[in-house]
Amino acid sequence: MTSDDSTSTGPGDSSAASEEAELRQQPGELVFTPRRRRERPPQHLADLDRAGRREKATALGFPAYRADQVSKHYFERLSPDPESWTDVPAAQRTELCAALTPRLLHEVNRISCDNGTTVKYLWRLFDGSLVESVLMRYPKRTTMCISSQAGCGMNCPFCATGQSGLTRNLSTAEIVDQVVAGAVELAAGEIPGGPGRVGNIVFMGMGEPLANYAATLGAVRRIVSPAPEGLGISARGVTISTVGLAPRMRQLADEGLPVTLALSLHAPDDDLRNELVPVNNRWPVAEVLDAAWGYADRTHRRVSIEYALIREINDQPWRADLLASLLAGRLVHVNLIPLNPTPGSKWTASDPAVEDEFLRRLRAGGIAATIRDTRGREIDGACGQLAAAQ
Repeated sequence: MTSDDSTSTGPGDSSAASEEAELRQQPGELVFTPRRRRERPPQHLADLDRAGRREKATALGFPAYRADQVSKHYFERLSPDPESWTDVPAAQRTELCAALTPRLLHEVNRISCDNGTTVKYLWRLFDGSLVESVLMRYPKRTTMCISSQAGCGMNCPFCATGQSGLTRNLSTAEIVDQVVAGAVELAAGEIPGGPGRVGNIVFMGMGEPLANYAATLGAVRRIVSPAPEGLGISARGVTISTVGLAPRMRQLADEGLPVTLALSLHAPDDDLRNELVPVNNRWPVAEVLDAAWGYADRTHRRVSIEYALIREINDQPWRADLLASLLAGRLVHVNLIPLNPTPGSKWTASDPAVEDEFLRRLRAGGIAATIRDTRGREIDGACGQLAAAQ
């Protein structure tokens, strides 16, 4: 079967397991340990490029163009119900749907706020794994925050997902289907504000996207490819977040995709970042920033520095000054994020006055910076909180 690189990303694929090894913290260091082999999720047309979809259709005894028709319904018309596929013979719809668009996400729960314009979904996957996605509708745009892994292996102590550990990588289609699920509701006018479309995608949900590199890149290609090959969302509207896997950041710079890179820095000094972001023990601040500047130089895209402000941990004025000095003269923007605390955690948000002073010092140092509008506090908006409650 012909396919692109995203088809080798299933959790049970041995080559993917060796390439996308799980990072686990050992005493004093971080080492790679292979994941155990797992059953793969059902193959979906979003796992395949156009040639792969057509080949699969013919292998099932259908004309190749049937794959193009189903792709059009899935990606362009956002019509998941095969009964609406009037250009496909009625006798073939059920089989084609099951073969090319098997159900990947089963809704367990949803909660909303902001008068229904922010919706957080909890999905159960074929093997019982839980993942979350969030739709956020603003006056002039709609953003989907999506997950790339069930759980996360990066061990950041202030993160709800990091506390749960890594269950497994998601397949390309499991990632894409989160976007499609939100896009279907938005197009149908089921989100307050009337019918609309998703224009921005942020890989800031559960998991470390660059630790599931092939599936993440496969998903990005589906998201940005014109319909019916994909969803046709501008690559400039896609943001990939990372805690700082420097080799993968450099690899991403070579992909030719003008997506935004967001580096979750959270501390400008190695002593503290080693604690807050354990992968820093492997790739320290200087190295991850060097990789970020390489990305900016190669793509001419501004790097986003994500900095969660944690009370009396990383919000000191001198750390704002140090951060400004590290970023001076670079193509960069800093997103200061008031921490959305997890229940029972010692980590909590900085005082608003402290946030304002941190912001002032960054701007005084010539750094473009803003305090992020954090939606979803009242609905356990931080990644992993809804899943942890199950």
